[in-house]
Amino acid sequence: MECGKNVDNVNFSFSNRPFIYLHIMNSFEQKKEAFGRLLTIMDELREQCPWDKKQTLESLRNLTIEETYELADAILNNDLEEIKEETGDIMLHMVFYSKIAEEKGAYDIADALNAICEKLINRHPHIYGDVEVENEEDVKRNWEQLKLKEGKKSVLSGVPTSLPAMVKAYRMQDKTAQVGFEWENADQVWEKVEEEIQEFKEVANGNDQEKIEEEFGDILFSLINYARFKNIDPETALEKINRKFKYRFEYIEEKADRPLMDMSLEEMDALWNEAKGK
Repeated sequence: MECGKNVDNVNFSFSNRPFIYLHIMNSFEQKKEAFGRLLTIMDELREQCPWDKKQTLESLRNLTIEETYELADAILNNDLEEIKEETGDIMLHMVFYSKIAEEKGAYDIADALNAICEKLINRHPHIYGDVEVENEEDVKRNWEQLKLKEGKKSVLSGVPTSLPAMVKAYRMQDKTAQVGFEWENADQVWEKVEEEIQEFKEVANGNDQEKIEEEFGDILFSLINYARFKNIDPETALEKINRKFKYRFEYIEEKADRPLMDMSLEEMDALWNEAKGK
């Protein structure tokens, strides 16, 4: 092996010892070379592959969303190998969008990268200027104020309309907090949760379905806000519970000695408790 040469997932075996997997990180030049390789392959595919030639910004949209969720799953699984693969998939999509835009004469990948570089420099005056900050909250507060100076009409203008509702609620609450629209402490937020629960109870048995839905939404919105105060990502927390529920219910299906429809709730609950124990 040449000294200094990059090694990626090389297997070393010493008698009966387990394999050792060694990864030496790529140099800056190797990283640039890898990115250039992706750009070259993208050009070739766009010219030669029938499927790639056919793609548009619109046709890639849903695929990009799917890839993003696959990355999110990999992160929850704490699977670094899968995260690496999904990161590459998303990187391909970003290069693909830029290639299509280049063909339209709008911009190319260099324009997109330079734009984000300039944005990062402008929004980090505590690194590239003379602004002083004490903590993360100062950084976030400055970020939102700088966005408004750049011409954003609203603090909330950067929250995508198509975000999942729970993620959107969290992001809106977080952004408005940066301009001072915020509770003073978590106890106040929990009082609001209890208030919204009481208001829901008052209408829950009525016939006004729209009002019931509205009050239920208020409970969820308040709980998300409380989660934020407790440094809990509500989307991640709920997904972990979804996975736990899925595992336990599939355990019931696997261990059941007859169709679930023929079992009593008590019998299924006993298997549920077995799953909890595991």
